[in-house]
Amino acid sequence: MLLTDFDFHLPEAQIAQTPLAERDQSRMLLVDRAARTWNDAGFRDFPSRIRPGDCLVVNNTRVFPSRLIGKRIGTRAHAKASGQADYLQGDIEVFLTRQLPESPLLWEALVKPGRKMPVGEQVLLGEGLTAEVVDRSEFGARTIRFHCHPDDLSGLIQQHGHVPLPPYIRRGDEAADRDRYQTVFAAEHGSIAAPTAGLHFTPAVLQQCRDAGATIAEVTLHVGLGTFQPLRHTEVTANSLHTERYEISEQAADQINSARRRVVVGTTSARTLEGSAERGRVRAGAGETRIFIYPGYQFQMVDALLTNFHLPQSSLLMLVCALAGKDFTLNAYRHAVEAGYRFFSYGDCMFVE
Repeated sequence: MLLTDFDFHLPEAQIAQTPLAERDQSRMLLVDRAARTWNDAGFRDFPSRIRPGDCLVVNNTRVFPSRLIGKRIGTRAHAKASGQADYLQGDIEVFLTRQLPESPLLWEALVKPGRKMPVGEQVLLGEGLTAEVVDRSEFGARTIRFHCHPDDLSGLIQQHGHVPLPPYIRRGDEAADRDRYQTVFAAEHGSIAAPTAGLHFTPAVLQQCRDAGATIAEVTLHVGLGTFQPLRHTEVTANSLHTERYEISEQAADQINSARRRVVVGTTSARTLEGSAERGRVRAGAGETRIFIYPGYQFQMVDALLTNFHLPQSSLLMLVCALAGKDFTLNAYRHAVEAGYRFFSYGDCMFVE
């Protein structure tokens, strides 16, 4: 399989730049795998698809403001030689991707422009928040160490950070994004991107699903580079994903394993279940996964999937193709384009049964 096998044409005007006025007013493409058909609907129809005994599996991760903007801290000698009144130089963007286990002050990050941030460079990211590059890792990422008390770091990131909107949203983040780029069940701090299929839900829709006979199981997968990184090798199987942390409670595992049907909300929830599956059951506990799902994969835990529309040639699109079939999925995507659906994070959704 080649990356180009998972391509489709999408007019830029159909990439959603802002959320709709109400979370649950998005459109929903109903996809029937067995009948090889699809139908246009609205997300408010979703509870009508729920059956007694279903388990609705959602990812309760919470996005943190992981995009920081700062200035390089030059040496005082450099400031004197250049005639500058101070020694702050050049805008730098530091995009935090994951906290490292060695210390709460050590993080993996992407920096831009990277050529100006070698090992040893320091950056001021806001009052009371400075960091130093201490190492380089694959694909140009950096390891940075914050210079503050560990107990203060989370609050400083919340104060100075920006909502990490994806690059295809061509605007700066706004105050409203702090709410709308979170699901209503977001609880566990740690993601650099929202599990976007969950953005459509409201408390009322969740209650309608319960009333229809479903239990709701919350799992956690902290979305990192593994979910959204571009695939770099032309041959699909030559690619691998970054590691992402997940956790499944005993209660959630029991709900999932005893369900008549598992209705999974989002590719991140799907990867959590499949990454922890063993002989058709999920295992409770915390762990890490770098599972990469593409056509040919045999699902153990996903019976139905609610998901947004994904980027061409992405690992997320490949997961959907693995569940519904590549040609059928891409034909459904072409219909969605022709029918004017909104795409990507703030866009519409499809329900694959």
